[in-house]
Amino acid sequence: MMANSPADSLVELEDAVAACPPERCAHILSGIVNLLTASRDRPQKLLAAAVDGVLLRLTERVAASALVQLGAALAALAVAPPETLRRLAMHDDPDVACPVLLKSQALSTTDLVTVATTCSERHQRAIAARNCVEPDVTEALIKRGDQICLALIKNPGTKFSEAAYATLIAGADQDGEIAKALVLRPGIPDLVVRKLLSAPSGKTVPAKPSASSVPPAQDATPALQKLPSSTDYANARPEIVALNRVGKLNDSTVNRFAIRGETANLFTALSVLSGAPIEIVEHVMIDEDCEGLVMACRASRLNWTTTLAILSNRSGTRLSFAERERAQLIFETLLLSTSQWTVRWGEIATNAGKSDPGHRGARMGGSR
Repeated sequence: MMANSPADSLVELEDAVAACPPERCAHILSGIVNLLTASRDRPQKLLAAAVDGVLLRLTERVAASALVQLGAALAALAVAPPETLRRLAMHDDPDVACPVLLKSQALSTTDLVTVATTCSERHQRAIAARNCVEPDVTEALIKRGDQICLALIKNPGTKFSEAAYATLIAGADQDGEIAKALVLRPGIPDLVVRKLLSAPSGKTVPAKPSASSVPPAQDATPALQKLPSSTDYANARPEIVALNRVGKLNDSTVNRFAIRGETANLFTALSVLSGAPIEIVEHVMIDEDCEGLVMACRASRLNWTTTLAILSNRSGTRLSFAERERAQLIFETLLLSTSQWTVRWGEIATNAGKSDPGHRGARMGGSR
């Protein structure tokens, strides 16, 4: 009697599984998983291919809880049964699919792109959180919405193609959070930063309101909004430039300006130290969001104590604990690349200053 070939045996095993009760199928499934995970000394690729068909049959006959365990086990393997892995990755239940999508290195880029374009947001978020997200996968995911875009930008393992950057820059026109996240991402190409900062949406610095346009109620607002006049800046600038020339325009001096409320001196000092026009300094000072001001302080090479003094004294109210924590987090993030941020702040100044050349010339008087 002639022995059955391995292929025939596998077919018989698949047929037997199809007739097994669910409890028996779960037991067989557990045995195959143990075989795959415990056989490090055997040819993994061959073994994975051999049991793939049987596993596919079993996945049709076991409970979701067993599939969750199977997905977690297969996700940890460098080589896994390919068809079974794909089925788990595309499973409608995110609890089954997400461990595979998040951790499996055996899934191909094509598999991940397919899931990214067809499955739920939880599936997409799992892919966006992988240790490494290849450019093709990134391009597929960024078409799925702003929240996925932000998750990708904040993941250090995401790889962006030129096409992906172009899509994100276009999206930044409508969503300022995307622009902020991109600019704060370490290692972002300078060309991308320049394009972001030169985009028309929200990047134009508003001109200082004239005295005739300010309503009477303006007197009741914090003193910070009463910006210095051109004469104030002209009087402050010679002293600030002189202090900078002899190396005395430092944290101690700027801190004193902030605490004493010497607004013209403070604004001029930030302009000189960061290379940003006065209009930019005015803008970040009155902006409710502290991020721009923290960036200006970091570009000026000021320390956190001085930065906190500026933040705390720019309005009549104290910083809340949450605001202070957020500002310090931003400051510490920028601290990782001091030189880069100094250059980038210069780009912000250049692009924003172009929005109103006449106003800049009248107010700056060559502040650079």
